[in-house]
Amino acid sequence: MADPSSYRPKPGEIPDSPGVYKFRDEHRRVIYVGKAKNLRQRVANYFQDLANLHPRTRTMVTTAASVEWTVVSTEVEALQLEYSWIKEFDPRFNVKYRDDKSYPYLAVTLNEEFPRVQVMRGAKKKGVRYFGPYGHAWAIRETVDLMLRVFPVRTCSAGVFKNAERTGRPCLLGYIGKCSAPCVGRVTPEEHRELAEDFCAFMAGRTGTYIRRLEKDMAQAAEEMEYERAARLRDDAGALKRAMEKSAVVLADATDADLIAVAEDELEAALQIFHVRGGRVRGQRGWVTDKVEAVDTSGLVEHALQQLYGEERGDAVPKEVLVPALPEDPDAVSQWLADRRGSQVSLRIPQRGDKKDLMATVQRNAQQALGLHKTKRASDLTTRSRALEEIAEALGLDAAPLRVECYDISHLQGDDVVASMVVFEDGLARKSEYRRFQIKGFEGQDDVRSMHEVIGRRFKRYLQEKERTGEWDEQPPPDAPATDTAPAAAGTVPGGPETAEAPAATGPAPGGPGTASGPEGPAGPGTAAGPGAPAGPGAPAGPEGPAATGPVPAPPLAPASPDDATGPREEDGRPKRFAYPPQLVVVDGGQPQVAAAQRALDELGIDDVAVCGLAKRLEEVWLPDDDDPVVLPRSSEGLYLLQRIRDEAHRFAITYQRAKRAKRIRSSPLDDVPGLGETRKQALIKHFGSVKKLRQATIDQICEVPGIGRRTAESVAVALAATAPAAPAVNTATGEIIEEDDGDSS
Repeated sequence: MADPSSYRPKPGEIPDSPGVYKFRDEHRRVIYVGKAKNLRQRVANYFQDLANLHPRTRTMVTTAASVEWTVVSTEVEALQLEYSWIKEFDPRFNVKYRDDKSYPYLAVTLNEEFPRVQVMRGAKKKGVRYFGPYGHAWAIRETVDLMLRVFPVRTCSAGVFKNAERTGRPCLLGYIGKCSAPCVGRVTPEEHRELAEDFCAFMAGRTGTYIRRLEKDMAQAAEEMEYERAARLRDDAGALKRAMEKSAVVLADATDADLIAVAEDELEAALQIFHVRGGRVRGQRGWVTDKVEAVDTSGLVEHALQQLYGEERGDAVPKEVLVPALPEDPDAVSQWLADRRGSQVSLRIPQRGDKKDLMATVQRNAQQALGLHKTKRASDLTTRSRALEEIAEALGLDAAPLRVECYDISHLQGDDVVASMVVFEDGLARKSEYRRFQIKGFEGQDDVRSMHEVIGRRFKRYLQEKERTGEWDEQPPPDAPATDTAPAAAGTVPGGPETAEAPAATGPAPGGPGTASGPEGPAGPGTAAGPGAPAGPGAPAGPEGPAATGPVPAPPLAPASPDDATGPREEDGRPKRFAYPPQLVVVDGGQPQVAAAQRALDELGIDDVAVCGLAKRLEEVWLPDDDDPVVLPRSSEGLYLLQRIRDEAHRFAITYQRAKRAKRIRSSPLDDVPGLGETRKQALIKHFGSVKKLRQATIDQICEVPGIGRRTAESVAVALAATAPAAPAVNTATGEIIEEDDGDSS
């Protein structure tokens, strides 16, 4: 590993003009290429304190052994030279997009004497006109088959063409009218080239001219009573219209634009491009890249523009390029695009109308492409095994963590604080084991304290399940802190009663009729805990810490049964909810959150569960009692798996938090009326207009609402009376009574 100060240029050596720079390693290989408006300012940024650099940039400058630069006169020249060097040297630390598949193009070989229409893949050739790319080759063949009725251009290979010339007999397409048969001299080379150019013009979007011409010729043939010719022209026009229908109309007829969208995370980015010509989507393609350099969305867009248009000229560069974020120097990039097109190119972000809507569609495609890429990568068994082994090696575990639990805290400015627990077994999500929690021990925003409470509650429940199945260790661990707490009563564990956490799946909570879902209800709608709910794992931690400092022996809740031999299960045979301990606990956060989780485990005497944290900003892995993080290689499958687990915990937590907040906002006094469903609540509000007017109504008036009986009306009146304000508010300055405004509860 090189010290950047060993090859740092001397002050004043670097010019302050535009240019392109490249870093080389000790073997003189180019490992990074960049451009700058001001070389002195940009290059100097790489030689600051390593602690202030992005991890990817830090890796690059410590791998490099020298830096060179080339001065150019304009920023457009810098852009062009950067693209040329990236293509020439293929630097390992530059973003390089790779196609997520090989896309087929519809190609017209205008460089041949008799142009040919065919499907082509791979690198583009000079003198060939390309249309697309298309999602499937069969889509190209269907379009070509329809258009050959009107533009009978040659589609045969060189061998078939020469054989027809030699024998003087055309192929089958020549006999059925789908080829003009230039091989046997039915048309001259000039006439055939004109057909090929008309084919290209139609594919480029100039469709109206040809359809109107066919319809005019059809009408004329009908007037001259040449009905067979008129019918053939009618079918030709219909074929062209069907070919047009295969491309969706999305924008105005004259619109030629490319729309580029980016979906990204900390490690990878997916790019989607829609090619719109003549207002229709003529092609679509996608790229996926590893983010090997510190780059934001604007940088990804600039790299994409370079790769997309670096080899293009003329009409292949559209009049308009719509992007999600402008490059760092949009004027220079626009000028570079204009030079390649030969006329002005508009580079902008769509703000409103159809173009913004279409950009949202392209963005959804990019998100789906990134998700599909991640799913394919995660579904490979060998990759998952390697990821788990890398995690075990990096964290110093004795074996690969086959069960990993990840926890995340979510809130909105300290309100509706919730937590999530997601479970991955053998590298795959096990959603039936997901759990969610409400933070009960305190009010406000404190992620560290929240993490301590959640980990404590989850593992207290684990200890309770061990007790119920007869697996309780009668002797506390030697290093467990002493406690004067008396043995807990049956059905409790240290920490006091608590409502049970519920699973992520919908449906009744396990445990039979006496158990009901608590505040941490299932992912779908759940019921509140009733009087028969059992005691849970323990009370939440208060300001002075958890209620107990270690596990206390307690008699089992029920005699051991033969079923216990098959594993921890409920009385109805279903697995218990917190009976299985993980080999690894991952928390979303850095050193403070990791320390809180480890402290919760230590207080319970649990020492066989490893803990780590994944800090989102730099993707660093933190371990308890370590001052420095573990930095996994960015290409590591282990880091990728940890990131995926962490992101899933975040998604699950924020989904629950949003649902909880929405339910609180929509809450009404009528929610507490037993037996009153949503339909009858809406009927009451519709009848009276507001909760305030409903509160003022008599029981007889409430009974007038269809579907409301007297018993329900009495329940409604009692519930509303219990929530009525004690006294009206008074404006002390004017003495005016401020009217209550319950608003519309619908």
